[in-house]
Amino acid sequence: MNPALGIRLGAHRIVYELRSYFRAPDSVFFTFLFPIVMLALFSVAFSSAADIQAGPGVSVDYATYYLPGLVATGFLLSGTQALGVDIAGERSDGTLKRLGGTPLPVVSYFVGKIGMVLVTSIVQTALLLVIAGVVFGVDLPTDGGAWARFAGIMLLGVATASVLGIAISALPREGRRATATIVPVVLVLQFISGVYLPFTQLPDWLQTVASVFPLRWMASGMRSVFLPDAFASAEPGGAWHLGLGTLVLAAWLVVGTVACLLTFRWNRRDS
Repeated sequence: MNPALGIRLGAHRIVYELRSYFRAPDSVFFTFLFPIVMLALFSVAFSSAADIQAGPGVSVDYATYYLPGLVATGFLLSGTQALGVDIAGERSDGTLKRLGGTPLPVVSYFVGKIGMVLVTSIVQTALLLVIAGVVFGVDLPTDGGAWARFAGIMLLGVATASVLGIAISALPREGRRATATIVPVVLVLQFISGVYLPFTQLPDWLQTVASVFPLRWMASGMRSVFLPDAFASAEPGGAWHLGLGTLVLAAWLVVGTVACLLTFRWNRRDS
C-alpha cells in the first residue's frame, strides 16, 4: 500500500471518529467530561478544608492536589476505556467486518482511532486546565521545562493508553459486555494509582501492584509538573522517578502494540 494513501485515509478516519465520538453522549460524559466533573466535586467538597502540606511553608489546596491525577486519568479514559469499549462494540455489531471488506488498511483504522484519542485528550486537558486556573484558582506552571515535561508525558501516556485500549477490546466476547469488562479495570487502577488517594498511604503490596501499570506513572509524572518539588517527598523513595516511569510507559507501549498486532481482527471471535 502507498504510505501516503494510508496517511490520507487515516486523516479522514480521524475526522470521522471525532464526529462519532462527540455524537455519543455517554462517551462525552464518562470520558471527556469525567475528569472535569471530578475536579469540580473535589474542589467544592474540600473548599473549607485546610491545605495539604508537604513540608514547612509548602502547601496546596485540594484543587491543585487533585489536578495532576485527573489529567492522567483523562488519558486512560480517552484511550484505554473509550477505545476498548468502542472497538468491542464495532466488532460485535459488524462494523469491523464491513470495514474489513473495504480497501481500508488496518493501519489507517488505527491512525483514526489513536488520532481521535490524541485530539480529544488535548482538548479535554486544555479545558481542564482552564477551568482549574480560572474557576478554582490553581496556579499553573510558568516554567518552560515543566511544560516540556508535561508534553512528553502526555504524548507517551496517550500513545500507551491508546494501544492498550485497542488490545483490551479483544477481551469482551460481546459488545454489550465491553463496559462491564473494561470500566471496572480502569476504575480500580484510578484508586490504586494515586489519583484519589495519596499513593504512599496504600499498603506496600498494593503500591507494588499499581507500579506495574501505566496510570501510576502518568499520575506521578503529572504531579512533578503541577505540584511543588517538596511534594516529591510524598512519593515512594522521596523522588518522582521520572526515568523509571518513562521506561514503564515505554514498555507498556511496546507490549500494547504487539498485543494489537496479534489480537486485532476485523471479524467477531465467534464468526
